[in-house]
This record gives sequence, C-alpha cells and structure tokens, in this order.
Amino acid sequence: MTQKRQLKFGALIHGVGGHISGWRHPEIEPDSSVNLSFYIAQALKAEAGKFDLVFIADGLYINEKSIPHFLNRFEPLTILSALAAVTERIGLVGTVSTSYSEPFTVARQFASLDHISQGRAGWNVVTSPLEGSALNFSKTVEQHPDHATRYRIASEYLEVAKGLWDSWEDDAFVRDKASGIFFDPKKLHTLNHQGEFFSVQGPLNVGRSKQGQPVIFQAGSSDAGKDLAASSADAIFTGHPTLEDAQHFYQDVKSRAQARGRNPDELLVLPGIGPIIGSTDEEAERKYEEIANLVSIEQALNYLGRYYDHHDFSQYSLDDAFPDPPAARLVQNGIRCRYLAGTPGSVIP
Repeated sequence: MTQKRQLKFGALIHGVGGHISGWRHPEIEPDSSVNLSFYIAQALKAEAGKFDLVFIADGLYINEKSIPHFLNRFEPLTILSALAAVTERIGLVGTVSTSYSEPFTVARQFASLDHISQGRAGWNVVTSPLEGSALNFSKTVEQHPDHATRYRIASEYLEVAKGLWDSWEDDAFVRDKASGIFFDPKKLHTLNHQGEFFSVQGPLNVGRSKQGQPVIFQAGSSDAGKDLAASSADAIFTGHPTLEDAQHFYQDVKSRAQARGRNPDELLVLPGIGPIIGSTDEEAERKYEEIANLVSIEQALNYLGRYYDHHDFSQYSLDDAFPDPPAARLVQNGIRCRYLAGTPGSVIP
C-alpha cells in the first residue's frame, strides 16, 4: 500500500522582508520588523491557513549597507515565545548560531520554548558565515572559524544539545506531596561531555517537553551542510534556481541520510519561495515591477558588494560581463546557501 504523503508549508515572518527597498512599498508598514502586532497577525493567519510552522531567520552582523530588516529586527527566541502565547497548533522555528553561542544556554532556551508552546519548538541551526560576526563576540575577524571548522563545531554542538535534552526521562518529576518526593533520581542523567570544542557536564535544568526534543532544521547547501543535515536534522530549508537543481539536492541529501542509517523519508526538504500573487499574469508582473523599481542601481551594487568583502562594484559598467577583480572574494569561503526571502509573506513549502 502506497504511503499517503502530505505537503508541508511554513511561513517566513520577515518583517519588512529581505528586499532592499521593500519597506517603501505603500502596503508595507515600515516598522514591521519590530512590530509585535504584525508578527502576531502573520502567525495567526498562517495557523488559520493550516500551515505547519512559522520561521524566524536571524543574523549576527550588520553594517550601514545591510538591508533594512537586518538593521532592526526581533531576536528569534524572544518573539517566538510571544507567539507561543497567542497560537495553539503551529510550529515555531527560530535561527540560532552554533558559532557564537553556548550549547547549554541554547538547549535551555529551546527547551523552555518547547514547554511554553506545549511542544511546538524548532531550531534552525546555522554557523554564521559573515566574518564580521566575530567582532560582536570579543573576537577578531581572524578568529572567525573557517567553513570546515564551523561545521565541526555545529556537529558537536548538536550532539551536546541533544544529550542535554535527554537529561530527564519523560516521567522523572514525580511531584508527590504526600511522600515529599519531587523527582526520581534514577531518571536523571548527567551528560559529562568532553569534546574538541565543548566541555559540558549537565544535566539541563529543564525537563523534557511533550515532543521530547525540539525539531532540528538546517539551511546549508555545502557538502558539510548536507552532511550535518543528513546526520542530525529533521528538515532542511533550502532554495534553488531550477527544478533540476532542486531535484538533485533532494536526492543528494536523501541518499546521505540513508547512508547514515536513517530513513530518508524522515528528513523533510523545504524549498523557499517568494510568491507574488495576482489574479492574472499581468497583475503579478505589475506587482513585481513595483517592488523591483523601488531599488536603485546604487543600492543593488552596494548589496552585491556585501557578499564580496564589500567590494565596490560601481566602478564597472553594467553592460560588461561579471567582473573577477583580485580584491573581490566571496565572504569566508562563500555563502553556500541562498533561500528566497525577498517579499513579505515568503513561504517554505
């Protein structure tokens, strides 16, 4: 008998959006990225539409050329805790970096969100590719870990977090007033982790939630990112320019999961899209042109330069082939994953 499959949908609540000038559109509230009412309305609309999850992206480094949403936005776990109080069923997924945080703290935060939401928390595991992130965490740019090291850190980090979430068995807290027994010591497990990057004793001071552990998302498309997802993630958030690219990625990560002894059907692949909705092709095209025309050439070139170590692309003719100047390089071995978040209401199907 063929197993019935269900399409999963998630909504990326992205404030004024991932667009450079989307905040200028007449229908956009320019303070959406820090407007609690906006986030609540988006989450409730997604829940009413039977979406599986809402997703909050994040980053740790900005400069004067960053897009408006990046300059002024909510920290994911804070806003997701607020959304947990006003929603009932929808999953709540937030981005937290493994390169610039501690496993015990993050495990505790997501365990808390899982309790607050009655078992609806998810963690999008990222490794922070931008070198400038180091400057916000008492480090130099030179101390920012390279791509391979970041993923070794992330792998051990997840191992620690998952171990901490297993500190308590489901029924460890007896809370028997008559006997005075609050918990069963036999159902408490100390981690005692000693690894390459982390030394964490445990146990975690938060018990297990209804779902046991938060759902793990991953959004990297490099070989290291796909290996991490294949071994440790429940879902992958990704994006590809063609159907053929998307199919190749899907088959690749599924085969990697199977090679690690996992059931590949248990690893979800969620490609990101940024839909522009119109009653006709002409209406959708008009809406697209409205958004595109809000961006100046200068802004577009500045944004491009952000991914090439702030290289000045304005010095080249727009009609020339894409340059390969010696000074330009993709930031920190390249940003290996790109997901589309260019319009308000982006969807993760």
